[in-house]
Amino acid sequence: MVKETTFYDILGVKPNCPQEDLKKAYRKLALKYHPDKNPDEGERFKQISQAYEVLSNPEKKRIYDTGGEQALKEGGMGGSFSSPMDIFDVFFGGGGSGSRSRKYKGDNVVHRLSVSLEELYKGTTRKLALQKSIICDKCEGYGGKKGAAQQCSTCHGTGIVVQINPIGQGVVQQIRGSCGNCDGKGEYFFTRDRCKQCAGRKLMRERKILEVHVDKGMIDGQRIVFSGEGDQGPGLEPGDIVIILDEKEHPIFKRSGHNLLMTMTLNLVEALCGFQKVVRTLDDRDLLITSLPGSVVKHGDLKCIKNEGMPIYRDPFTRGKLTIHFTLEYPKTIDSAIVTKLEQILPPREQIMIPDGAEEVILEEFDPIADAQEQRDRGEAYDEDKGSSRVQCATN
Repeated sequence: MVKETTFYDILGVKPNCPQEDLKKAYRKLALKYHPDKNPDEGERFKQISQAYEVLSNPEKKRIYDTGGEQALKEGGMGGSFSSPMDIFDVFFGGGGSGSRSRKYKGDNVVHRLSVSLEELYKGTTRKLALQKSIICDKCEGYGGKKGAAQQCSTCHGTGIVVQINPIGQGVVQQIRGSCGNCDGKGEYFFTRDRCKQCAGRKLMRERKILEVHVDKGMIDGQRIVFSGEGDQGPGLEPGDIVIILDEKEHPIFKRSGHNLLMTMTLNLVEALCGFQKVVRTLDDRDLLITSLPGSVVKHGDLKCIKNEGMPIYRDPFTRGKLTIHFTLEYPKTIDSAIVTKLEQILPPREQIMIPDGAEEVILEEFDPIADAQEQRDRGEAYDEDKGSSRVQCATN
C-alpha cells in the first residue's frame, strides 16, 4: 500500500502499473503539454517530468511509495529535480525541439482592437493602455523572506489536489484541480514572512501604454505582437502582448480580400440614358464615374475600377479593385399619358395569341411573410381536424 498517490495521479497511472505503462503515460502527456506546443502549460509540464523522474527510478519510487514526497526530501533524493527539458531530451533520445536552457514563458496578454475600414485603408497609430503582471521588485519574485517558504502539506508541493468521488459500485471519479491552500503554488509563507509589497503573490500589476501601428492594408483578425511585453513570472520568460484587429462594419464599402465592394442604385433614366455619379473614397478623394448615353446598365451588373480597392499589406502603392454592384429602382406607376410615347421609343413588346376560352385573372402583390404565416395557420388547423378524428368511443 503506497503512502500517497499524487505522482501517480499526475501521470494518470495506477501505483502497481508496469514500467511500460509509465513510459506510455509520460510520452503522451509530455508531448501534449510540451512548452513548444502549449506555452501556457509550463507548470503542468514540470509536474509531469518530476513525477516521471521519481517513478521511473526504482530507488526513488520505493522511498516515495513508503513515505511519500516528504520521505524523498528527508532522504536527500527529492530536494531538487532535474530540468524537465533534460528529462524530455533523454526520453526522446535528444529529439526534443526545445533547447535545454529554454525557460517557460509567462502568459500572453491578448487584446482586441476595434479599427475602422478607413484606418485599415490609410494606416494609423493608436495608443492603448493595458494591465500586465510584473515581478515584484522588492522580493524579486520570491514572495517573502529568503528561505522562509513552506511546502504546502495539502498538495505536497505540486500545486495540484486530486478529489476522488464514488460514482457507482466500485467505480470512482478522480477530479484534479488547483490546490486551494496554496493557490496552486505548492508553497506558502507565514504572514510575518510575506513580502509587504506583493503580499506574497510574487507579482504586481502594472499599467502599460503601447503605441500600436496599424499599417495600410492590414486585415480583420490580423495579430500585432509585442514580444516580451506580456505577463512576467518567477523563473519565466516574459509573455507577449498580442493585439488582434477587429474591423468595424462600414456603411458603404465592404471588403473582399484586396477589393472593395459597394452597391449603387440607378433609376431607369440613368440606366438607359447614361449618368454621372461621385464616389467618396476612404482617403477622402472624389471619384467621378460616367456612363455614356447608349451604354445600358442592367440590374445586377458588376463593374470595377482598377487600383481603387484596398492597399496591399507591405505593398501599399498597389491596390485592389473597387467593384460596384448596380441595382435598378423602378417607378411604382407611369402616367398613362406617356405610355404611348414610351411604346414608340422602347423595343416592341411580344405579340401573343390568346386561346379561346382563356380565363382572365387578377395579378396581385405577393407578401412572402404573410403567405408563410397563412400556410402555418392552415397546417395547424389541418392537424387539429386530423387529431380529433383519431379519438373514438368504443361501445359494445
